[in-house]
Amino acid sequence: MTQRDINQGPDSDNIRAFTKALLEDVQAIERMIKDGLIESGVRRIGAEQEMFLVDRAMLPAMKAIELMGRLKHPQFTTELGLFNLEVNLNPQPMGGDCLWRMEQELEGLLAQARRAADAVESRVLLTGILPTMKQTDLTLDAMTPEQRYVQLNRTMLAHRGGEFTMMIKGLDELTTNHDNLMFEACNTSFQIHFQVGAEEFAPLYNLAQAIAAPVLSAAVNSPVFLQHRLWSETRVALFQQSIDTRSEALQARRARPRVVFGDHWVKESVLEIFREDIARFRVLLATDRGESPLQTLDQGGLPRLHALQLHNGTIYRWNRPCYGVTDDKAHLRIEFRALPSGPTVIDEIANAAFFFGLMTALSEEYPDITDMMTFDDAKNNFMAACRYGLKARLQWVGGKTFSADELITDHLLPLAREGLKEKRVRSRDIDRYLGVLEARVATGRTGSQWILDSLADMDGKSRVEERYRALTAAMYARHVEGTPVHEWPLAKMEAGVDWRDSYRRVSQVMITDLFTLGPEDLVDLAANLMDWEHIRHVPVEDNRGRLVGLLSHRQLLRLVARGVNSEAEPVAIREIMTRKPVTVTPDTDTLEAIAIMRKHGVGCLPVVEGDNKLVGIVTEADFINMAAKLFEEELRDE
Repeated sequence: MTQRDINQGPDSDNIRAFTKALLEDVQAIERMIKDGLIESGVRRIGAEQEMFLVDRAMLPAMKAIELMGRLKHPQFTTELGLFNLEVNLNPQPMGGDCLWRMEQELEGLLAQARRAADAVESRVLLTGILPTMKQTDLTLDAMTPEQRYVQLNRTMLAHRGGEFTMMIKGLDELTTNHDNLMFEACNTSFQIHFQVGAEEFAPLYNLAQAIAAPVLSAAVNSPVFLQHRLWSETRVALFQQSIDTRSEALQARRARPRVVFGDHWVKESVLEIFREDIARFRVLLATDRGESPLQTLDQGGLPRLHALQLHNGTIYRWNRPCYGVTDDKAHLRIEFRALPSGPTVIDEIANAAFFFGLMTALSEEYPDITDMMTFDDAKNNFMAACRYGLKARLQWVGGKTFSADELITDHLLPLAREGLKEKRVRSRDIDRYLGVLEARVATGRTGSQWILDSLADMDGKSRVEERYRALTAAMYARHVEGTPVHEWPLAKMEAGVDWRDSYRRVSQVMITDLFTLGPEDLVDLAANLMDWEHIRHVPVEDNRGRLVGLLSHRQLLRLVARGVNSEAEPVAIREIMTRKPVTVTPDTDTLEAIAIMRKHGVGCLPVVEGDNKLVGIVTEADFINMAAKLFEEELRDE
């Protein structure tokens, strides 16, 4: 979505005017299709690269505006989060050294981004979801200060009628709420474009839907979010729920979310999608009406269809139809949006080569994929690929079921190779990129599997926070080297993290896996809990997760000293807890937190945010461990 001239706050009149323009745009593209004004017989490819910005501690860096000021490059653009950037590659005809040129252009642009990032003490990282991201990073202060994002956030919240809810079950289970749109900014992708003619749109779009599952199953790179291990490609679930504008009533009616795979095959034309999306989804953003597209056509020109493009940009199909005008020629593209960013550029180009090759070969193998596969199978396959990656079971043409790795290796890779050959893509490039994908499938080492294996290998060797920072540091190091992910060694704790930058805020030190009790719970329970888990402090919270007190081992000792027999006289925690404990926030400086502890003579600080919501705890032991780690760092430096 590139338009920035968004109305400050569209009222009913603005929405009606925009809707009228939207309907006129649909009439215009219908006329263009009938009159043969959509470019045909040309196959171009392109891509958009989204990326994260991180600081030296591998935490999100809010540096996008500063980087844009240094880059001053027309191919770079901001995204929703200040910790994101996007760069758009130039489209090029499919054939010859097109894949190599795509790789070289992207590497060159990323090198420019890295130089700009170095100047503002940050780094560029390609990953579908940043492993070190925390919910406390996702405030409105982290949103890019552009009117389109402010308005989108305001409108989506109004349509939803409350907070966004996140519920994803995988190896772990994540359930949380958020009061703004910033969950969306946690997704970065490598979106590839495939130009098609109007007359071939329907069969090729359906084919893109059918191959989405096997292509994605080999490319998964986003298994964690908020330090929870979820789906192989968690981005799909996260993105859908992060901008789900449906109210409870609409969800009860099973209304379609704005992030969608689809519900049926396209029968004849791209118009089916554009019309359906206008009919189903309310306008979220409006811009002032510009040209009349029908008048432009009458005058022999080609309309830009600004209203249609803006509305289309607020509906997030995993295969999205796109309209554009380039070199005075109108065209249609299929944008495959499901591929994650990273792990490296060569891995991304390998994924793109696989998709482009299959689109070419299978269009001849199966001129109408709808005769060979049901739509439900294509949709179920896609969801299975998101959850399980190469371990997914996929129902392929003719009703045959394969494991994803078997389907790719035995059936689809040879077809992709033939498809690229048919387009006269350079042989050594075919061997290079499809060879990378073939080795990834053979080893089972997708980006997601590498992340999960690395976390498992580091389990028990350090705190959770440290493991995720070491993981991200290793991802960055391997990304810069450019070695494809199937060759990566597992991440280790010494993977280049500057620990001095990893303890600046309480959020970097605090424990979030908490044992808590309620004010009406028995003191006996608290005593046993402290004994079982070897802890000295237990936060006390109400049913809404708000901190209402703190219980320490000292208070239990005082109770015993008074001679109270809790078995004969059951004592509730509220009777002895500290009711207004000293607290800090996740953003509190660690040195300040230590000073607060010393000033008040306490051994622990509950960490709260917002309406006293408990999010963590930091203790003397945590600061001792921090000091030991920093001391080791100093010794290594000497």
